[in-house]
Amino acid sequence: QGTPVTNIVRQPDFVRYLQSGNYDEPLTFTPSRPLGRTLIVHVVPFGEGMRLLMSEDVTQGERLETMRRDFVANVSHEMRTPLTVVSGFVETVLDGVDDLEKDDIRHYLGMAADQAGRMQRLINDLLTLSALETSAPMPHEEPVDVNRLLEEILQEARAVSAGRHEITLEATAGDVRLLGNAKELHSAFANLAINAVRYTPEGGHVRIYWRLRGTLVEYVVEDDGIGVAPEHIPRLTERFYRVDRGRSRETGGTGLGLAIVKHVLSRHQGDLHIDSEPGRGSRFSACFPARRLVERGAPRVAVSAS
Repeated sequence: QGTPVTNIVRQPDFVRYLQSGNYDEPLTFTPSRPLGRTLIVHVVPFGEGMRLLMSEDVTQGERLETMRRDFVANVSHEMRTPLTVVSGFVETVLDGVDDLEKDDIRHYLGMAADQAGRMQRLINDLLTLSALETSAPMPHEEPVDVNRLLEEILQEARAVSAGRHEITLEATAGDVRLLGNAKELHSAFANLAINAVRYTPEGGHVRIYWRLRGTLVEYVVEDDGIGVAPEHIPRLTERFYRVDRGRSRETGGTGLGLAIVKHVLSRHQGDLHIDSEPGRGSRFSACFPARRLVERGAPRVAVSAS
């Protein structure tokens, strides 16, 4: 009490604002402490000869607005590229429909179809991610037969590989069920397995594990692919974040797969752990608390998602 506020908050913008005497508009500034915060300051009349200084922390709102702008920009960019390719090939075929050979037409339309498929995958992933980010309760929770689920994922990964990799599955967690949503778990597990195939050169190995580890049960995907540098690992689950944008497009990725994985695991009280080294491969581990396991034939147990 009795200390001028400008002795405590020494931010030049803030000091000038108070000294100006013009408080028609609020001041938005970033104080030196705490770092990374954005404040809006209002000065309003308060009693006779007095003014009230109010500050509002708008950091989260600023971050959300930045994320929104980045998201719109990224979606526009990701859609524009395949749409340009599709338009170009369609125009080529239309302009030369009387002159082009059938094989050329088939080639152009095939490439246009590939790009259209890429846009469809992007839209599907956007819809999935949007549904997950609403934090709505899972539509249906039941004991999921993970062993059966993994067999399906193994076949999907081998289909994407087309014989170019050695893909193995080792499930040692026993004949138990994981309480959750089968569709969401399939999406998360398949994303990890197919990513490993896409980023592992021909002749490489992809190993899938489902096993108990202490009080946890984990789904692990290991590969000996290109790997990821340490500085990129913390950002891999961000929407549209790519270590190598060109390679991601070549492999057909949408840039949303790991964001989907993160949200699915969060809804199942799970965590994602990533270990990787450039040139030596990667290890993605999805860990769930063992309390989510249900013995086969046991009655369904209600678990509330946190």
